[in-house]
Amino acid sequence: MHDRVLSLRNLTLAASIAMATLAAPAHAFSDDEARRAILDLRQQLQQQNEQNSRARLQLADQLQSLQQEITQLRDQLELVSRQQPNAQGQGQQHPGNPQGVEVGDAQEQAAFDGATDLYRKGQYKEAAESLAAFIALYPNSQLAPTAQFYLGSARYASRDYKGAIEQLNSLLQKSPDNARAPDALLVIAGSQIELNNRAGAKTTLQRIVRDYPNSPAANTAKSRLQLL
Repeated sequence: MHDRVLSLRNLTLAASIAMATLAAPAHAFSDDEARRAILDLRQQLQQQNEQNSRARLQLADQLQSLQQEITQLRDQLELVSRQQPNAQGQGQQHPGNPQGVEVGDAQEQAAFDGATDLYRKGQYKEAAESLAAFIALYPNSQLAPTAQFYLGSARYASRDYKGAIEQLNSLLQKSPDNARAPDALLVIAGSQIELNNRAGAKTTLQRIVRDYPNSPAANTAKSRLQLL
């Protein structure tokens, strides 16, 4: 009887050991799967972080490039508005007059020259006042479109971007074929960029390329469009 009880106990112990042995690989398999899942998750997170880092660097580079383009645009606009092309014909060359237009009224010419001279000296507020006065006194002058271009440029230089857009749009409405029209649009686009109106700037630059394809401003507009 005693031997039979021991045999039963041994059988029970053996069964327990066998069950434990069979169960062990299952637990080991679950642990391996969990480890692999954790490693996969870590790898995915690492890849996502690397992608986010690259995206941030690319965005920073794009913003830096755009800021550089804005600075270059400012410099170019100032150069364009200050340039003094040669007068046509045998007449006297007047600073700030891109087409060499001569007027018979010496007082009118003096008022124009004085206003544009203030602009070239960087006295933008005073230049804007003088140019506005000239346009009011001589609205039908042959120099009025150029004066209006300088007025818009003076307001741009004074960071009055809305005022610049208003004046230059007025120039474009009155004199769309004026030699300054493409440059006026370029200043408008620069003002829109400063006002964070990228969509408006893009439309303005596309207008330069479409309406004034042979102008120097069109080449500048094409390069700016690549950044917007």
